[in-house]
Amino acid sequence: MAQKSKPGFTPSAEQMAHWPDISGNAINGLGETERRAAPILWHDPARLAHGALQNWFWEQGRKEPALFAMRSRRQAVIDQPDAPVAVEVQTIDPRLAATKVKLRAFEAGADLVGITRIDPAWVFEGYDMPYSTAIILGCAMDHDQLQTAPALPAAVEVVDKYTKGWEVARPVSDWIRAQGWPAEPKGGPEAGPILLIPAAIAAGMGELGKHGSLINAEFGSSFRLSAIFTDMPLALDNPADIAAQDFCLNCQICVDACPPQAIAHDTQTVRGDDKWYVDFDKCMPYFAETYGCAICLAVCPWSAPGRAPLLSEKMLRRRARKETEAGE
Repeated sequence: MAQKSKPGFTPSAEQMAHWPDISGNAINGLGETERRAAPILWHDPARLAHGALQNWFWEQGRKEPALFAMRSRRQAVIDQPDAPVAVEVQTIDPRLAATKVKLRAFEAGADLVGITRIDPAWVFEGYDMPYSTAIILGCAMDHDQLQTAPALPAAVEVVDKYTKGWEVARPVSDWIRAQGWPAEPKGGPEAGPILLIPAAIAAGMGELGKHGSLINAEFGSSFRLSAIFTDMPLALDNPADIAAQDFCLNCQICVDACPPQAIAHDTQTVRGDDKWYVDFDKCMPYFAETYGCAICLAVCPWSAPGRAPLLSEKMLRRRARKETEAGE
């Protein structure tokens, strides 16, 4: 089971010496009505107010051999060269092309695949997005390992699945390039040019949970994202209604399990949307000292193997019954 720590966590003075004066919540747009995306972590540290903190976090991981070895393996996959873009462009019906892309992704090891048009509001300030379409990939985590959070095995498992995300994205991207279309793979944990969670929601991969991460109808929150950006014409997927929002309204499990008490009971206005939001200034100090925490993902009822489909069906049935009763 995930290791629940007592409230009242106090971060180390060493870590806090690397924090900037500006609040991370302000950078994230808490309380703002304008739709935008500001980079806060997992980018070039020279561009970030929290860049020194990010560097400190990576240095802590270097002290753990298993974690450092997994990060090195991931970097080797990242450093592999892209296939050349073929001179001759293959014209493929968008529906057939989407089917082919998804088949190759599943063959490469993906557990989830969705396709969406890129919304300019998802593009981080100061970044360019020359592509029109995002193929979002999901790789399921070993839930037994995730449940050790915030211990080291959970952190190693997270990096392993980020590595797998790159291993899945690269051959799919190379196949698209072989058809004469430009494509760029992108995996975590370093952020790419766009926000991946809203893209994944638009691509039908789930809904935002109270813990600030995706909830999927099959894997709950026990998976990691990667992506491929391209201009290849592809049939798009639609957002999925799995009733996770209905569930999160009354569930308090992640709220109670969060050691720094960073998860709010209610939705808040963030960058123009009313949504679940995790307090960055409370979450990140604990996250940074536990190699990435992940307690909230581990305790989420949707993450237990085999439970998400049952919860979704139950919540959708309950909503339909309430709507019927209201209409009578």
